[in-house]
Amino acid sequence: MAKPATKPKVVALPADAKSPANPPGSGSNSVNAETLKQFYRDMLLIRRFEERAGQLYGMGLIGGFCHLYIGQEAVVVGLQAALSERDSVVTSYRDHGHMLVCGMDPKGVMAELTGRRDGYSKGKGGSMHMFSREKRFFGGHGIVGAQVPIGTGLAFGHKYAGDGGLCACYLGDGAVNQGQVYESFNMAALWKLPCLYVIENNKYAMGTAQARASAGELHQRGSAYGIPGVQVNGMDVLAVRAAADQWVPYVRSGQGPVILEMLTYRYRGHSMSDPAKYRTKEELMEYREKRDPIENFGKKLIERGLVNEQDLKQMDAEVKKVVVEAAEFATESPEPGVE
Repeated sequence: MAKPATKPKVVALPADAKSPANPPGSGSNSVNAETLKQFYRDMLLIRRFEERAGQLYGMGLIGGFCHLYIGQEAVVVGLQAALSERDSVVTSYRDHGHMLVCGMDPKGVMAELTGRRDGYSKGKGGSMHMFSREKRFFGGHGIVGAQVPIGTGLAFGHKYAGDGGLCACYLGDGAVNQGQVYESFNMAALWKLPCLYVIENNKYAMGTAQARASAGELHQRGSAYGIPGVQVNGMDVLAVRAAADQWVPYVRSGQGPVILEMLTYRYRGHSMSDPAKYRTKEELMEYREKRDPIENFGKKLIERGLVNEQDLKQMDAEVKKVVVEAAEFATESPEPGVE
């Protein structure tokens, strides 16, 4: 079983590129105590939200497909913390966590999941297809790899407007083998577009192990175009934040795109209809018991004297209340009109 890297692997930079001053590590001394606690809360919000979404799906209140983000919370929380309001975000169909971290209202997200009029796409997009122009979140996308050309286009928009923004384009390890991904890499490198390609390598593309489907290292897939790539421990929110702190300025400065491969793991099946029998119980328990991003980060906060066990329980209670209210709002919201 592959283990998340504790040290990043970096593809050589283009000859004219300026490398970040320090390679990303497993921690960040510049993050203050309140921000660290907010990281924990944000990851916990995603976890509890997704757990409730799974329950609603089981009750028949969420239709269609539903892909949960449980286990991968550290990736989007750590990465988004290094971005600004001028930046844009686009991702695949495993998108609920990204929406929440982008500041979208849990009530509106849950209402959309249940197909209600008060959802972000008026109940017409469901789990995979909602967006918020206000929060600069340009959607989850149901077609594998379809968001990558869109993210590249958003990056082109930032460069054309000269607004200093960048696009964080999230994709999975399965999407990396799609042809349009390489067309996008070529354009982004050729035009030095401010695009941060974030590969969320959760080890399985649907039911196929990454090692069986993809040759070589995923973070090196842009090397033919001169795109630097980094491999990051995506189960550690501070490692993700440190990598983002180093490479976001590189992308924002006009030097072109970067690929960040986040080594992470999803606890649930590909979607709610997937029993995930293609992996062993021992593998799953290894991640849950020893590498869980929330559990381990909570222990770090306690060790640093920033919180105690009671503080974490209180935070969990507050988050659960938010999620319960979101679920109640969603189930009470009217369905879209027949017209």
